[in-house]
Amino acid sequence: MTMGKVDLKIRCIFFFIIISGQRGFSEEFGAHQGAKGILLQRVRRQSKAAKSVLKVTDYHVRCSVVSRYAHTTIQSSVWNQLPVTKEAAFEVDLPSAAFISNFTITSNDKVYIAQVKERSVARKMYDAAKKKGKTAGLVATKEREIEKFRVAVSVPSGTRMSFSLSYEELLPRRLGRYELTLGLRPGGLVTNLTLDVSIAERTGLSFIKVLPLRNSRLLYNTVTGESEAPASTQVQQNPRCARVHYSPSLQQQSSASSKTLNADYIIQYDVELSDLIGDIQVFDGYFVHYFAPRGLPIVPKDVIFVIDVSGSMIGTKIKQTKQAMSTILGDLREEDHFNIITFSDKVHTWRKGRTVRATQINIRDAKDFVKRIIAEGWTNINAALLSAAQLVNPPSSSGGTRRVPLVIFLTDGEATIGVTSGDFILSNAKSALGATSLFGLAFGDDADFPLLRRLALDNRGVARMVYEDADAALQLKGFYDEVASPLLSDIQLTYMDDQAFDVTRSLFPNYFQGSELVVTGKVKPGVRDLKVSLTASGSKQKVENEVLVSNGEGNRTVLSMGCPGGMDGIPSFVRRLWAYFTIKELLLAKLNTTDPNIQKLLGEKATNLSLKYNFVTPVTSLVVVKPDADEIPTSASTTTVRPTTTTDVSTSIQLQRKDMEVVKDYDATYDNDLDYDSWDESASNPWPPPPSRLSSVRVFSSSVDGDPHFVVQLPKLKQNLCFTVDGRANDVLRLLEDSERGITVDGHLMWAPSKQDVEDRSRTYFDQITISTRGGTGVLGAIMITLSLDAVVVEGEGRDTLHTNQEGSVTRQGVMVSMESRDDFHQSCWIELTKDICFLVLFHHYRHPSYLQMAHLGFYITDGQGLSLSTKGLLGQFQHADMRVTLMKDPRDTLRRPSKEGVLRWGVIHMPVTLQNKTLKDTVRKCHLGSCWVVPKAQVERLLGHPYQSYVVDHL
Repeated sequence: MTMGKVDLKIRCIFFFIIISGQRGFSEEFGAHQGAKGILLQRVRRQSKAAKSVLKVTDYHVRCSVVSRYAHTTIQSSVWNQLPVTKEAAFEVDLPSAAFISNFTITSNDKVYIAQVKERSVARKMYDAAKKKGKTAGLVATKEREIEKFRVAVSVPSGTRMSFSLSYEELLPRRLGRYELTLGLRPGGLVTNLTLDVSIAERTGLSFIKVLPLRNSRLLYNTVTGESEAPASTQVQQNPRCARVHYSPSLQQQSSASSKTLNADYIIQYDVELSDLIGDIQVFDGYFVHYFAPRGLPIVPKDVIFVIDVSGSMIGTKIKQTKQAMSTILGDLREEDHFNIITFSDKVHTWRKGRTVRATQINIRDAKDFVKRIIAEGWTNINAALLSAAQLVNPPSSSGGTRRVPLVIFLTDGEATIGVTSGDFILSNAKSALGATSLFGLAFGDDADFPLLRRLALDNRGVARMVYEDADAALQLKGFYDEVASPLLSDIQLTYMDDQAFDVTRSLFPNYFQGSELVVTGKVKPGVRDLKVSLTASGSKQKVENEVLVSNGEGNRTVLSMGCPGGMDGIPSFVRRLWAYFTIKELLLAKLNTTDPNIQKLLGEKATNLSLKYNFVTPVTSLVVVKPDADEIPTSASTTTVRPTTTTDVSTSIQLQRKDMEVVKDYDATYDNDLDYDSWDESASNPWPPPPSRLSSVRVFSSSVDGDPHFVVQLPKLKQNLCFTVDGRANDVLRLLEDSERGITVDGHLMWAPSKQDVEDRSRTYFDQITISTRGGTGVLGAIMITLSLDAVVVEGEGRDTLHTNQEGSVTRQGVMVSMESRDDFHQSCWIELTKDICFLVLFHHYRHPSYLQMAHLGFYITDGQGLSLSTKGLLGQFQHADMRVTLMKDPRDTLRRPSKEGVLRWGVIHMPVTLQNKTLKDTVRKCHLGSCWVVPKAQVERLLGHPYQSYVVDHL
């Protein structure tokens, strides 16, 4: 087809995927002591009207597993059957260990393929696009062991659009099985929905099982037995291969979950492995070694349980820990030895000086000790670790039956007393623990997981998150089961230096029953036989073995497994598996070193490998670029495209994986985003309040500003309560709703780049706020006030616009709106609805903004006395709340200084809070450093009384 000359320009708008830690929320905290005075019941939000959604026409999940290495592709096609442009969201649940390897968007029969770029290069491109005002937000969240990838695009009426995302992962073996989890979340009922999985294992399949659909990620203490696979599942199997096909009808989809299919499809299997040295495959110059011997005798263990019993463990967490410990103690073998240490500001050892044998009497006494545990005090991590080291390495220890020394260390917080420096704690633990393996369990979001992870890396162990949820006890027990049965220790897998190179980790401290050790590397050209040797310590003696593996055997065997219908397979899967493993090890090594030169070198190596293999990793980003449809000129030879049919693929999408190093945001609940130019402390005079407010300067009753950070006044204490809500870009939040007075306040969230090394936490700001009244009691008339960064628009029997860079005021329907503008960086707007209802909106700008700083709005309730008792919303519900804080006593403090830990009490809700100094703006005067009771992130949903989504409304 001949076309006129088209000058095709490419513009780039970049989207960052920000991963925010959203964990489960614990149950009610503390005793059921009611609040004094009037108990105000919070009114639940009414259900929102059903939204019109786009039709998902096709949804396909295809996964190929070759020798544990899984390659998954999820494809979704949507059609906008509505008469208006509508947003389409493509969501995929990614296993946290997976690397994205491809992403495409197909629009108007054109395919836009993503490219992987080095992170700093992508950042520069993003900054350049941002300066042109072409930025938008894309949000993903982290939920337990799953990362949620989400991209949203605008789809014009009558248009079809398709998405395709591929990712790769190595399936770990735990408790004697591999588990493949595939998310089925199409976003609607789909006529053409299929799932196809092929599994090929060279040594043979010992079993394969499809579990019932899982609608929750909570663990359940039930025996599934011969539970049935989801309806319409078909399984074909031969000794080495299996195929699973699932194609549910519309009725089966709707019955599987409420409204639409929203579940995980889970396949479990294990392999036959009779050779002691395991399965070694050589393929295209690369090798992989799966080491998982069966039938070995269990080695007895010396296990020390170290349990945090500080004040923050009060309530559900300590109850769940006791429940798990009772079950774990009952599972100890009589040949095992054990002891229990509890710690807060003091350390208590159940049996002094030694571990004891797991006899029935000792188990009974230990359970009684656990039942009597009381949570109180501070957190001395260093002293607890040193006490554990003395038990597993006593000074007078002598020979005897060999036992594997293990320390299982559980904490829910940070070191707050004694040695609190992470570097000193790491150094002390490494010197004291010796050959002991330390396993760290971080209970909840407020635990110092980065410290636990480094402790585990330094001391032959691993660290794991325990999420604050109803199944926390089962999580604890499940982790113990993984390490309960050591079979070998000090395992060394050796590959002759003259035959192999670039070999991943091959020395392992322990091998536990039901697990698997994996090593990959390169084979030198010309090597015909790869010599592999094994040395390890078993229950009574050394274990040694040696084998020759023929180069090329892997090629023939893998490709000739005889799977029905053939195998799609992954070309050169061993090569990609080597890159996958090597990148992860490089990033772990970078985490575990403090030398900046070594960190840089390791980062560069990981980056080069990620780019070579097209992996989206913590050091790379994924970018999709599409030409702007509105810049393509029309001519006689082309069909004129009307604006309503222009497909907006958001022009470019940048996907950035979270860092493997989960860096704790030590002040995540209320950080330093309040250091605004607009609150310049050098200013001689702060903004004046409007004339009606000059007679008295009141403390603001509540506000939301920053990321977004919420501040609520506690009048009885003359202090503030602070908490943060991890919002999602483009969401509209209901901040206040007073149905009696007819007042509604909504805020629109915009995306902001996350801080360095905290990519797993999203950041958002308000860029638009609307205040509306509908003429209810006490309000003169209906009015709508829309505040953006550039203007304030007042509508009600007419329309007025106040520009933010100019002073001015307008009164409509009895509502006075006053704009104050000292200069381009100091702007505010007062909204006085009645004499006892007044709001303030601050416009935050920066003279020299960094990439983190973005102009945004802050909303303040300066006077809310006139709001009714039924007021709802994120801020409104606290307007007349009777909340108080009961101080927790510090048993070490003989001077009786004011406590920095307390319990927030609001009716039947009791939760721990900590007193911290924060930069506050709680009056019309300058911002200042003030005290604030900070609510832990894991408790915010309990405080709000509803999940985040219930505060999201359809539009401003």
